[in-house]
Amino acid sequence: MKKYFFYLSIALVAFVVASCGLKGNHTSSGRAYELLVVVDHGVWDRAAGRALHDALDSDMPGLPQSEPSFRIMYTSPKDYDSTLKLIRNIIIVDIQDIYTKASFKYAKDVYANPQMILTIQAPNEEEFEKFVEENKKTIVDFFTRAEMNRQITLLEEKHSNFISNQVDSLVGCNIWLPSELTNSKTGENFFWASTNTGTADRNFVMYSYPYTDKDTFTKEYFVHKRDSVMQANIPGFKEGVYMSTDSLLTDVRPINVQNSYTMEARGLWRMKGDFMGGPYVSHTRLDEKNQRIITAEIFVYSPDKMKRNLVRQMEASLYTLKLPNEVQQNQIPLGGVSKEAAEQTKK
Repeated sequence: MKKYFFYLSIALVAFVVASCGLKGNHTSSGRAYELLVVVDHGVWDRAAGRALHDALDSDMPGLPQSEPSFRIMYTSPKDYDSTLKLIRNIIIVDIQDIYTKASFKYAKDVYANPQMILTIQAPNEEEFEKFVEENKKTIVDFFTRAEMNRQITLLEEKHSNFISNQVDSLVGCNIWLPSELTNSKTGENFFWASTNTGTADRNFVMYSYPYTDKDTFTKEYFVHKRDSVMQANIPGFKEGVYMSTDSLLTDVRPINVQNSYTMEARGLWRMKGDFMGGPYVSHTRLDEKNQRIITAEIFVYSPDKMKRNLVRQMEASLYTLKLPNEVQQNQIPLGGVSKEAAEQTKK
């Protein structure tokens, strides 16, 4: 319990700018993947609140160590004042017998910008607990995508023109990457860009190859192709050392990008013959116009730091990939949560 009040006290220091009220435009407060839950203390301590806490506290997948999806704060409705209303990510727990069933509603930029407020309504605590347990992935994905959209907005304003030009020259595509990735290497149908730092090192890789059949979109084929590409293009410090994929700790799943099928792979990479390693995320897509496969990947090396925010920040770039004949996408759909008017949320 103490850690939540500790998180809240830190947040309060940053939010004193709101003490004059919420009139006019305000910049939201808080850090990426930090979230405030507005809930009665009794509900928070009972099964309904624990279900929501456990969903938000679930580990982010694909990391070498345990890291929660969000940093959680909470406050009671009576303490939800103008200061706390500036936090960038907020969940409001609304349990009243006026509702006939549990549901989600969200509003964007109500008190500050950027901001996302998700309200979870339910007629009673039992229905609330059941609804949250059935929709915990939706809740996590909703705020994860909201944070990624903020990163994409920043990338749209400022991204590496060099990388965009290289990707266009190599495969005729476009993608937005942070401008800090200043080191690069080009190979046969291959491009690698990196910050090349000793820690918190961020990397982007893209490669292409001909499409043969639907078996291309399997975990086995992906791992085999990735290992062959990385061995040829990302060698280690001496002969016999090269990047490889930890197949056992790699998960693949279908996702929708640009309204088309994409295979997401998420897991760990290792340098064979060395002790280096870390997390990676990749998107593999079919370029129908040219009948080829394009894989865009980010990976991180940061042995002495937490990696959640580094990975999520870079992962957002993958959603900006524009294949030939596509329109640039500057926001990720938030998922199956209905939207309500901002003015209604303020009441």
